[in-house]
Parts: sequence; structure tokens; C-alpha cells
Amino acid sequence: MVFRRLQVAASAASPYLPHMAIPRKIAIALLVLIVIAGGALWYLSRGDTAALSVEEVTGTDPVLKEGEAQTVPTVQIAEPVGWAAGEAPTPAEGLEVGRFAEGLEHPRTLFALPNGDILVALTRAPKMENDGGGIMDSIKGWIAGILLSKAGATGESPNQIVLLRDKDGNGTAETKQVILEGLDSPSGMAWKDGTLFVANHNAVLAFPYALGADKVTGEPTKLMDLAPGGGHWMRNLELSPDGERLYVAVGSVSNIGESGMKVEEGRAMIWEYDLAAKRQRRFAAGLRNPNGLDFSPWTGELWTTVNERDMLGSDLVPDYLTNVPVGAQYGWPWVYYRTNRDRRVDAPMPRFLMEYVRKPEYALGPHVAALGLVFSKEGERMGPGFAGGAFIARHGSWNRKPPSGYDVVFVDFDDLGNPVGKPKPVLTGFLTADGKTHGRPTWVEWAADGSLLVSDDTAGIIWRVVSPSAAPAKAIAPLTAKSLPPRRLTDPRADFEADYLRQQAGQKVN
Repeated sequence: MVFRRLQVAASAASPYLPHMAIPRKIAIALLVLIVIAGGALWYLSRGDTAALSVEEVTGTDPVLKEGEAQTVPTVQIAEPVGWAAGEAPTPAEGLEVGRFAEGLEHPRTLFALPNGDILVALTRAPKMENDGGGIMDSIKGWIAGILLSKAGATGESPNQIVLLRDKDGNGTAETKQVILEGLDSPSGMAWKDGTLFVANHNAVLAFPYALGADKVTGEPTKLMDLAPGGGHWMRNLELSPDGERLYVAVGSVSNIGESGMKVEEGRAMIWEYDLAAKRQRRFAAGLRNPNGLDFSPWTGELWTTVNERDMLGSDLVPDYLTNVPVGAQYGWPWVYYRTNRDRRVDAPMPRFLMEYVRKPEYALGPHVAALGLVFSKEGERMGPGFAGGAFIARHGSWNRKPPSGYDVVFVDFDDLGNPVGKPKPVLTGFLTADGKTHGRPTWVEWAADGSLLVSDDTAGIIWRVVSPSAAPAKAIAPLTAKSLPPRRLTDPRADFEADYLRQQAGQKVN
């Protein structure tokens, strides 16, 4: 009774005491959420550490260890810190590097016009309501936004094409002018006979544009719609050597089709657009996220860089460089590297897929994010150590420990137009000793003077790489071969029956 009287007395003395429990509960709930969030970030930062070096998972015969599915990906973001005045990436021996242009807002793709002007797309991912349509996709999008923000990849897309012009030939662009704006996350560019082709994330457009003009003034013509991005949003272009067809690289929404394959229609493939006939066709499929496009100077065949799947650990799956014959199928999402089934995929695998899926020609390393691609060409000045091959920008990993990529590499090709050896560093030093990054190499393109231009999107710089002592390279001689003689088509059963009868005729009868 005494205890009860004390309680009543306390309540009478402090009539607001019971109400103080509400803010206290809120504070406790917030504290719990902070602890949970901190625990989640700690867990994400653990991940798995690579057992193989990046080099071991590159080349024509990469080491592919057993995959181990991850519920939560390994996360290791290299936070961009920029380049101080006078700082630059480290070029390979015999090369020098300088700033061709700077002060650009998120420059991604580069395109060299025939008159020597350089176009650069200032762009970021488009705003999308929901990539896949479900609550899990919304959660994934929220998490991806946090990670991309730390990597310096978020914000409003500038949606501009900027012209860079080096008037006096000193290796620095004096002209930096916006010639086209109001686009929608543009990336791919090409030009032919007074027409500038630009790929937004959701369509390929054609603008009238005369070489040397300081502005694109005409209205565009839409050539074809594209599946909007969502996920891998860049849509890169390459014009065929004869100028008759455009090739368009379109990446997937998802990692392994986890949002359903309906949303992947028209994606994870390369499209071909016939400029004269004004129609498109599916050129190659099963490419999770194709990016750089260029034609082999040896064979005239289309090649591409591809970002492969995630969440199988730090050692899998390597991005790759490969040729793309018409009708090629590279297996995504069901198969990787020709013979490896991805058992995580829920969607039914097409019948006989394993019978015709192709193996990529050359592995570029796990999670390196291979983007821009150019082959050696006549007039380039990179020196004999970098003659006859492919230059590739590896944008850098976000889900590998230790990080991979963050460099520009060279892949040697032999006289038959096949990649050989291991990637050779061309431009390094983007990563700092404490795990941050000065910038991220994104695209590569040839300048008119034979130097290699490299866009650095998070730093807003276009780097110029050249061998000052190198003479302009000669053109690579294209391979020539006689066509196989025509063969009359026959029913294979007739050949089998003829062989059987011949065998029977040769047997002795007792």
C-alpha cells in the first residue's frame, strides 16, 4: 500500500511523465534503425576477397573458379577525389599524357568527326520510375542510388553534346562549345554525309549537321525506338565501314533476369539498323551489357566489350572482348563462357541453347567494367609497343575486393586478327593508395593527330595519350582469303544410305 501511494503521489506531482515515454520510444526506435543500418553497411563492406589476381582471370584462357552465389554483393566503392593541378594518370613507358580538355560535367562517350573535331556526350542515367516494377526492384534501386552516389555517378544528366576543337594543334582543345542539348541521356554517336546520329537511352535520332558547324539546328528524325534504361542505360553506336548500317548496343535491366524476362525484351543485345531500308533487326544476343563497338581492321568483323554478371564473388565473372558474328548468342542470363550454367536463373532456358552459345574470345578481368574500345588504326602514334591491337577503358569495379580496373589497357592481336597474351597497361594511377580514385576512365577515341583520347567521367577531364617519338602507324593490311567453292545441298540421309550400301557391297558372304 505504501508503494501504491508513492506511485499515485508521483503521478499527481508530474502529470506529463507518462507522455514522456512516446518521444523516448521514438528515440529508441531511431537508435535501433541506426544500429541496423550500421550493421548492414558493415556487413556489405565485408564481402569476399578475391583468391585470384585480375591477370589470372584475363586472356584467351582465363581461370574460372567455381561460382558461389551471393545473397548480398561484395561492395567496395572507390570514392572519387579528383585530380589536383599538375596531377595526371601514369602513362606506360614511352608514352606521355596531358589534358586535352577539362571542366566538363560527367563526360562519357567520345566521337571523332572526319574534320578532326571531337564530340563528347555529357550524360548520366535517366530518371526512371521503376526498373522492374516490383518492391524488390525499388529497394535495389534505392541501394544502387546510394552506391552510385558514393562513386560520383549520380545527379541530373547534363544531356548535352559538346564540340572540342584543337585549332592550333598543340594537344589542347581551345574550343569547348555545346552544339546540341535537350537530349535524354545520350551516349552513342556517329556521323555520315551531313547527318549526326545520336542514341538517347530510348531512341536513335538523326540530326542534320555539317562538319565545322558550331551548332546543331535542325529537327531530328527518329530512326528506331530502344528499350529504355533502366539498369544498364548507355546505348552506343557504331557505323559499318561501308556506311550502310548502324549497330546499337543495348544492355540489360538486371543482373540475371531476376525482374523477369519480359522486361528484358529488346535488351542484352546488339541491334543492326539498315539506313537505306529504314528497318532494324536483332544482330546478336545474350550479351548482358555490351558497350564499346569497333570493327576489326583485319577481318572487318564487329567486336564489342561486354560487362558480365555479378554476385558470384570477386573472381567471377570476367568481363570480355569478343567478335560478334551475325546471329551470335553469348548465353546471358542462363550461361556464361560457353559451358557454365548459372543455376540462379529462374527463367526457363531456351531449348538447345547450350548447343549454339559462343565462348567470348578474350577475358578482361572480373568486374573491371570494360567500356570504351578502339582498334589500332592508320596514323595512330602510340609506338611499336602498342601496335596492332585494341585499346580498352576499364572503368573500375564497385563489387570486388581488391578493386579491379580503373585503367586503360592494350590487348595484342596476332597477324590473323586474334587476341593474344595478357592486357598491357597504357594508363594507370587512377586509384590512390588509400582506396580512393582520382577519376574513372570511360571511353577511348583517336584524335586526328594520332593521339589516344580518354574520357574521365568523374573528374570531368579528357586525357590525351601519345608517344612523342612515334611515327604515324601504317594501316593494318586486311586479311584476304578465297571463298569456299559452292556445294550442292543434299539430303544427309542419302549420303548415309550410300555409305551403308558401299560397306555392304564390300563385305564377304559365306
